[in-house]
Amino acid sequence: MNRIKIFSDVFPYLAIPVLVYNLVAFFSGDAAPGGPPAILATIDATVVSVPMLSGVTLQLSWADMLVALAVAFLFIEVVKATSTASAGIINHMLSMLLFIICLMEFVVLESFATAPFFIITLIVLLDALAGMVVTIVSARRDFGVEGIGA
Repeated sequence: MNRIKIFSDVFPYLAIPVLVYNLVAFFSGDAAPGGPPAILATIDATVVSVPMLSGVTLQLSWADMLVALAVAFLFIEVVKATSTASAGIINHMLSMLLFIICLMEFVVLESFATAPFFIITLIVLLDALAGMVVTIVSARRDFGVEGIGA
């Protein structure tokens, strides 16, 4: 049971939507030369259509669902960041590594040059930065460190 908790504290949950996007991109194939990435045909497909009271229909695509999943995992990551345990530091390093991987994929690979993956990359960056800031602020409070000029 202790190993599961350590894994849960260390594992960056935002790796899940990134991994899902990677799997879909891998199986989507290559784009036509000069054309849009092939993955767009898959992730732009409508998953849910909900009629609204206003008379319009809300349509959510796979890309929308993946971004929503990333936002949900961002919440979990920010809550985890309040821990000052050493596992949290490893989590922040892995989150920064995940951001670097996402950034490299976005810049180099054609299937990753899409708006949904750009937003997921920004969410991963926000996780890495916010996690470090929250941990530093929490640690300062735990140790009673006073600010300069206090």
